[in-house]
Amino acid sequence: MSWNRTPIEFAAMLRRLVAALALVLAAVHVHTVAAELPGRFDTAQPPMDRWTEDRVLALDPANISAAEVRDVLAYASAPRIITLQGSVALITMEPFAEYLAAMGYPESRLKDPRDGSLSQGSFADSSQLAGTVAWYYETEGMMPMLIGHSQGGMLAIKVLHEFAGAFHAAIPVWNPVTAQSEQRTTIIDPLTGLERPVIGLKLPYVAAMATGKLPRVLLGQWEILGKLRTIPDTVEDFTGFSIEWDLIAGTLPGSEKYHAAGSAHVRNVELPAETSHIAMPRTRYLAGNPVTRAWIDSYDPASPVAAPPAGPGIDASNIVHAADIWYSVKKHWCLGAQRLISSRRAAIAAKGGAG
Repeated sequence: MSWNRTPIEFAAMLRRLVAALALVLAAVHVHTVAAELPGRFDTAQPPMDRWTEDRVLALDPANISAAEVRDVLAYASAPRIITLQGSVALITMEPFAEYLAAMGYPESRLKDPRDGSLSQGSFADSSQLAGTVAWYYETEGMMPMLIGHSQGGMLAIKVLHEFAGAFHAAIPVWNPVTAQSEQRTTIIDPLTGLERPVIGLKLPYVAAMATGKLPRVLLGQWEILGKLRTIPDTVEDFTGFSIEWDLIAGTLPGSEKYHAAGSAHVRNVELPAETSHIAMPRTRYLAGNPVTRAWIDSYDPASPVAAPPAGPGIDASNIVHAADIWYSVKKHWCLGAQRLISSRRAAIAAKGGAG
């Protein structure tokens, strides 16, 4: 290294060295703390220094801007998102997962850790999927979110009833990396450090797109048929998207709406009749168009919704459910990161350390 530098150049070089050292120390600190805290925190998630943690804690989960996604949340831990496709294998949720990644969600939290896929089948065992959710929560420290299309929405709802104990007295933990049961029905809660059963776990957010009762009848899925529109207390926020005249789902005007069995916050969003049941997951293009992306970034379900953008070269046919889901994903990403930071700090304080 040459020392023949001006004072200004030397000062700039020194600042870069200090910044690099700070990043290394932050990573070592997070790794050490994670190893000492309850549960099996996933240290593969990006390390955060105190300043970044403070910025995350200062966010308003109900009002996350595009800049805050890029400049703050991008450096925070993120919950796993499991996207569940419908019954027709050719129509996957991969385009929707790609849309979430293009909007700023970490792609690693959208991929299956075993095969890297961005879409999961909906003919899976609901108990096994519930056990997988429990494994992610224990391992990564954050409760996953479920987004399902058509039959995938049914499976997501069935998982909620699994956690409510509707089908089994106990649910085994399922390891998605080894694709094997761990032969236990309890986990160490990563936020409390206490052992607890898988039954009773509560997801932050679940969305069901174009999930109807008619296919449940045709496929003989009787055990979920009477529960399909009732959302138990095992989710904080649930949103059900229906198309006004959806002959595939059998959803016609006046059809039964989703409703809460108790404390869950349940929303019903009715989409225009021209919305395609089959094409609903095809949303990747919305993130690439500056006009549609700006509309999505400004979307807030608590405020009057502006008319979708229109004009040459603009396809807004899937923009409403794409924007609504992205809003909820941002919100629960923020809430999940804030809970994790608060839990880690509380654990450090309890050990008499500095955080």
